[in-house]
Amino acid sequence: MADEAEIQSFLTAAGWHDASRRPLAGDASARSYERLTRGADRAVLMKAPDGAEIARFTRIGDWLAEAGFSTPQVLARDEAAGLLLLLEDFGDALAALHLDATPENEPALYALITEFLADLPRHAPPEDLPLLDGAALADLLDLVPEFYPCTDRSAADALQKAIAKKFDTFPAWKPVLCLRDFHAENIILLDRPGLRRLGLLDYQDALRAHPAYDLVSALQDARRDVSPQVETAEIAHYCALTKTDPTTFRLAYGLLGLQRALRILGIFARLTIRDGKPQYLEYMPRVYGYISRNLADPALADLAELFHAAYPAPDPNLIADLRQKCPTSPTP
Repeated sequence: MADEAEIQSFLTAAGWHDASRRPLAGDASARSYERLTRGADRAVLMKAPDGAEIARFTRIGDWLAEAGFSTPQVLARDEAAGLLLLLEDFGDALAALHLDATPENEPALYALITEFLADLPRHAPPEDLPLLDGAALADLLDLVPEFYPCTDRSAADALQKAIAKKFDTFPAWKPVLCLRDFHAENIILLDRPGLRRLGLLDYQDALRAHPAYDLVSALQDARRDVSPQVETAEIAHYCALTKTDPTTFRLAYGLLGLQRALRILGIFARLTIRDGKPQYLEYMPRVYGYISRNLADPALADLAELFHAAYPAPDPNLIADLRQKCPTSPTP
């Protein structure tokens, strides 16, 4: 990460050296953020430990903006080390907070989110982005048995292979830009018309993937419950908007929901054990519930057998055991 002298030099060059600085809530990554205030003007300072991450953020942000979507404008960048960005401040109107305050607006907001995702296929993603195919889906699960309790490693390995094999038997699909971590805490509601009302954040890890992936990310949110009625309605809404076969799409949605939720269990365990961030343990029962919901599809019965052989439910005892493994401070 840039040190304080480098930050001051960057802010001076950008004309923000006299701004007040206040930390903003972080996320599960190693990035950190500060809100800068200079009179009536505000900006966000983004600090990252890896210059490549900043480069990906600006590249994908530019692509999304050119496609007509709302991403924070880059006000200044650290051209030397590439560890700092000064960004437009989208404010504090997180979609998650809006939903907490006005739950009656849940159907309308998720309909808008679905319409955004249905619009993405109109824009061909950069061809050099990684493709999330069956093999890549399986590889992303390598961390799960390393950090989340695993009762049968052979079943866990077989599950990864079975997910890849089943995914690769799906009918041909056209890759879309996938934001990957797309949910209500990564959306700021803006005073802008149409799809531009959704202020997008945290898209630096974007890749090319099946269109169902980000819909699962939004509707099976690890941090909050989306009503089953809204989830069902928005799957149908997406299929209608994109003229997609609902049966085929629903199977892909369930398989990707399984893969994604299983990986999240592994990530939350890793955040606790390796990074000293146990606050994510509270979300594990919800995420496990998504796995159970997705595996209720008879078409995934073979995967259900392997999953239940490999991984126990995150009951209070399992969560307490993981919490015991949390270091007193993050590992450097």
